[in-house]
Amino acid sequence: MNILELTAVELGRKIKKREIGVMEATEAALAQIKALEKELNCYVTVDEEGARRQAAKVQDKIDSGMLTGPLAGVPMAVKDNICLAGLPTTCSSQILKNFVPSYTAEAVKNLIQAGAVILGKTNMDEFAMGSTTETSAFGETKNPWNPAHVPGGSSGGSCAAVASGECFYALGSDTGGSIRQPSSFCGVTGIKPTYGTVSRYGLVAYGSSLDQIGPVARNVADCAAILEVIASYDKKDSTSIRREDCDFTSALAEDVRGMRIGIPRDYLGEGLDEEVKTAVLAAAKELADKGAIVEEFDLSLVEYAIPAYYVIASAEASSNLSRFDGVKYGYRSQSYEGLHSMYKKSRSEGFGAEVKRRIMLGSFVLSSGYYDAYYLKALRTKALIKQAFDKAFAQYDVILGPAAPSTAPRLGESLKDPLKMYLGDIYTIAVNLAGLPAMSVPCGRDSKGLPIGLQLIGDCFKEKSIIRAGYAYESGRRYGLPELARKTAEQEVR
Repeated sequence: MNILELTAVELGRKIKKREIGVMEATEAALAQIKALEKELNCYVTVDEEGARRQAAKVQDKIDSGMLTGPLAGVPMAVKDNICLAGLPTTCSSQILKNFVPSYTAEAVKNLIQAGAVILGKTNMDEFAMGSTTETSAFGETKNPWNPAHVPGGSSGGSCAAVASGECFYALGSDTGGSIRQPSSFCGVTGIKPTYGTVSRYGLVAYGSSLDQIGPVARNVADCAAILEVIASYDKKDSTSIRREDCDFTSALAEDVRGMRIGIPRDYLGEGLDEEVKTAVLAAAKELADKGAIVEEFDLSLVEYAIPAYYVIASAEASSNLSRFDGVKYGYRSQSYEGLHSMYKKSRSEGFGAEVKRRIMLGSFVLSSGYYDAYYLKALRTKALIKQAFDKAFAQYDVILGPAAPSTAPRLGESLKDPLKMYLGDIYTIAVNLAGLPAMSVPCGRDSKGLPIGLQLIGDCFKEKSIIRAGYAYESGRRYGLPELARKTAEQEVR
């Protein structure tokens, strides 16, 4: 088997057994990047020399017995809104084009200590605002299964890189589905952990009460191993939670007998593509055949999730992005007269259209005349949505549904109709509003050959439940590289 077809844990095992060298794995991933980047545009920055230096250091530590973890020596990538000292962190925006942080995000530090080899920073929707990775200032990323289609977003670069073999796993961030939706579109597995499980220190904020860093990988076992490494209490993040149950790999059991799984009827109605519905219900039947108790139920307030989310996220974005003003760091306009002119011109020239739209919406809902009518009402709705989930989890261990209402749309389709793009997040947004853990697992492909994702949602701090269900479902399955990536990998071997 070609190195690039191995999962992260499989590669780590082979590195430990001295069957594959860390440098060999790194060079294989770098060669795949070189071969596919013109076509796919998964990366904003590729750090070839840094990756080679790190590979040599990690190999020495493995040889001396200092590194023994399952991910030691495995090459990976980091979404470009997560800081890494010495490498540009642009958030795929002109306004941060030349920003190089002096510190490293806590989640990335944890991975480096575990022996990660970082290949570079992946492309994304600008400031994580978008569902297609088309709002990037550095060009859109394309779906490895069909480059005429989007990879999803905002973590589209991370998901496309994993799917195409340009890295073995990656970090993404999820504010309203930004890990799970592109994982669904690209045929990979992604987990959004319970809010507070992974430190947000070093993550450039979009919606602070909703953002979470999480893993993207080939399968559930990889994601569980990565989450085990990046989950930690961090006093530098005021929302970080001290947890004693972060042994997520202990949930990798194929037994789901007696597990109660609920499917919201609200998720199977109007707007859901028939092929997606068929694949999701087939996955539910498979879990039922393995002994799970599967039934449909009514989850209220689903229709209010999108308006509540976009009010809250835009309000927080408006506040968080006010720091990018051309004064201390980032882009500054070359022609201005006076301080206010510099602010206006720097922000007008530095931010893209989607970011401006959300800043304006956020500023509007926070203004004195509309704060009560919109923002406070959205916060009350958020609390009601959490109550609806609490009621559901009193009956069920896991909630099952689609990760997205359709497979990946063609490039350019979503940007023509922003409202339609927002509605595409209908199954993922409520999870962030309630702070819950959720995972997308591949569950088939449509008639065009595009991947379909199954979403598994757990109660707060119950990642092990969704890992157990996801692992049982994918048992015996192997998700190969898309044809485009497989052909390139085979040519490299020859």
